[in-house]
Amino acid sequence: MPSTRGTFLDADKDVAGYARSSWWQRTVAHVAELQCQLNRIKSLKPHGFEPYEQEIATKIETHLNAARQAANRKKNLWSMISGADIDRALANIHRAEAKILRLTPEDELGELGPFVLANARQHLGDEDPRRVKLEELLQANGHRLTKEMRELAVTTLLAAQTAEEKERARARSFRNILMASVIATAVIAGLFILWGFLSPSSIASNICFTPDPLKPQVCPIGTSETETGQDMLIVMAFGSAAAAFAAAVSLKGIQGTSTPYSVPLLLVLLRIPVGALAALMGLVLIHGGFIPGLSNLDSGPQIIAWAIIFGILQESVTRLVDRQGKDVLNNVRGPEREFQTSSSGPLDVREK
Repeated sequence: MPSTRGTFLDADKDVAGYARSSWWQRTVAHVAELQCQLNRIKSLKPHGFEPYEQEIATKIETHLNAARQAANRKKNLWSMISGADIDRALANIHRAEAKILRLTPEDELGELGPFVLANARQHLGDEDPRRVKLEELLQANGHRLTKEMRELAVTTLLAAQTAEEKERARARSFRNILMASVIATAVIAGLFILWGFLSPSSIASNICFTPDPLKPQVCPIGTSETETGQDMLIVMAFGSAAAAFAAAVSLKGIQGTSTPYSVPLLLVLLRIPVGALAALMGLVLIHGGFIPGLSNLDSGPQIIAWAIIFGILQESVTRLVDRQGKDVLNNVRGPEREFQTSSSGPLDVREK
């Protein structure tokens, strides 16, 4: 088989390559499986399709080619943020699956009932009329799909797949919000550090203390008469380090994700600039006498110690973001997830 940069193509232009993302691997493997199903259905019709069947088969090929193009297209920053390639690949794979269901021979249709119902239970609510009707018909027929149920099954499958696409779109939107938050907080922290070097008296002076009026003021890097930008830098550096330590501890409660959106990673990265800002803001509050009992710190190490404490305390805020991220990811359901159902039946999977 011909190869291009380690990617091997077969007659259907399906690929089995290396040095690509896990999402790419899963997508092209799925496309190859759907192409195999279509080829098999064609082989069962040695005399060719009926005109309406040929129209469906042609459209399936179009969907599969569109999914291949989306998976293989060179990614850029905008496509990663917008998710256009991922959405295009997923939507075309879903439409190809629905059309393959329309072409499946009648003698093989019966075994697809549990597949369609499983998708409906994962993504559609208990009260969805399409799911309810299909479930009733399948239960009355031993969970076997018939040609009379085919169009209802296709409609239900499409509804479930559309719901899945919306779930993934919400996960991508949350990822983009997290990414923007990480960038914004990092830029703000960097600007504060730059400000500290350009005008120490206006900003760095707020993290220096004067416990004794007869002695020089106490700054994070020691006792001096003038504050410097290095005072800002060391405070925010220790705040970031403390936040990174807290993030490492919190990893025990963070789950990975099978979606192509790095939400858990961004949740960890968000803590670092937030920790730097928390250390700065906390010391400014102490300097302003906002915290009762803390008005003047006695030494540089004590100031740094409080910067570390405030860097860790950011966890109380970012943990709320973690919870929201977990909820968003839990809403993206796949074949490995528990079904959304409260009814009993052969396909029920209940949480243990």
